[in-house]
Amino acid sequence: MPFISDHDVWSDEQAAAAEELTARVRELDLRQVRISWGDQHGILRGKTLEVEHFLASLRDGKDFQTATLVFDTTNNPAVPPFAARGFGDDRLTGLPDGVLVPDPTTFRVLPWADRTGWILSDLYYRNGDRVPFDTRGVLARQTAALADEGFTFTAGIELEFYITRMVDPKLSFPDSGWPPAAPTATALSHGYQYLTENRGDEAHEILDVLRDNVVELGLPLATVEDEWGPGQVEFTFDPLPGMLAADNVLLLRSAIKQLCQRNGFHATFMSRPAFDHVVSSGWHLHQSLGTPEEDNVFPGEGEELLSKTAQHYLAGLLENARASSVLTTPTINGYKRYIAESFAPDRIAWAEENRGAMIRISGARGDGSTHLENRIGEPAANPYLYLASQIISGRDGIARALDPGPSADEAYTADAPQIPATLDEAIGHFESSELMRRELGDSFVSYLTTIKRKEVSRFNSFVTDWEQREYFEVY
Repeated sequence: MPFISDHDVWSDEQAAAAEELTARVRELDLRQVRISWGDQHGILRGKTLEVEHFLASLRDGKDFQTATLVFDTTNNPAVPPFAARGFGDDRLTGLPDGVLVPDPTTFRVLPWADRTGWILSDLYYRNGDRVPFDTRGVLARQTAALADEGFTFTAGIELEFYITRMVDPKLSFPDSGWPPAAPTATALSHGYQYLTENRGDEAHEILDVLRDNVVELGLPLATVEDEWGPGQVEFTFDPLPGMLAADNVLLLRSAIKQLCQRNGFHATFMSRPAFDHVVSSGWHLHQSLGTPEEDNVFPGEGEELLSKTAQHYLAGLLENARASSVLTTPTINGYKRYIAESFAPDRIAWAEENRGAMIRISGARGDGSTHLENRIGEPAANPYLYLASQIISGRDGIARALDPGPSADEAYTADAPQIPATLDEAIGHFESSELMRRELGDSFVSYLTTIKRKEVSRFNSFVTDWEQREYFEVY
């Protein structure tokens, strides 16, 4: 029996979109369709289907291995795979097949791939239950909870990354380990001419390709900017509803990496690559709440910069910044970005139009577009978990009517708590947070903690170049 008909997992909007999509796919004369799913790390996985098989899977779902849920960032199981015992969810024990259920509203045609469609999916168990570790589902539950409280969530994306010229992709068998050897690359252009037209034009060969394909995908690209580091770029986008913004980040990062690879380049969303003269990349998340009557309820009235709702929401972001750090900055490398006077925050503070603070108030008194910009995130973050962390924290601030306290006009010398210095420290805050356990569930907290502790454990067992220089000769 068809999976979706049995379990009714589509909304009316999705069901209507599926009817239109069936006709459209045939009209487009596509060769194949990629069914994709965003994993726990915010990386796309999936299968490529022949068109007729896709049309059947659109209705019935497509079998998919839940084993991918236990992979760490090297694609190795973070736990003995058949002793996982489901992370508190018995349905995952034994790593049975799951079902990818395509979301018809996400369908795109990939302009760089010959007659190839693309669609995003949600992960279900075969009995029709949503897999609780499916991070798109995590964000869906948070936006639904926010809607129940009378609010909508809008996000604007600013994503920084590096483009390098590929020298050697390191495709030999000895280089193909877990993880494989990193490719050898050289700089796309010199850096440190921030926002100069000439630097941007030096990179036109690949930036034109990226720009044209991103626009053709239908993503609401606003600007392409030359950043500080050599070959560092920032893409910014018009604000969108939260789920759509997160979906777009997932597709954007994958598209950029594919397009760069096809054209002899390598793009990385690693926050601080191990090259000389680099500046760390960040992900600045602009956000606001609305209601059915008003698009943005964050602007204050009169001399007030922020409304009471915005003040409470802001306070929630600050109060829960440590607990949510694993969700905003999920890699070991991301914590090496928090350097004073570096345009990246090093403490939990807010300020008006100050790019040194973790939360920057963007706008002015009487400005109807006034909103919050959280500068804490790294560009490798899972977009669903990053956005969900903001909603969780902000909802908590509103529910408890929290006060954000005074602004930190000298952001790097303010008497304010420090952002966690390491992933290990962040995991501890996340694991012990009553709020995260209440909103995400004990099983999800246990699951993500286990995955990330494996990453820390592998790092701690690795002998670094620093240790070799520090100790090998002197002792």
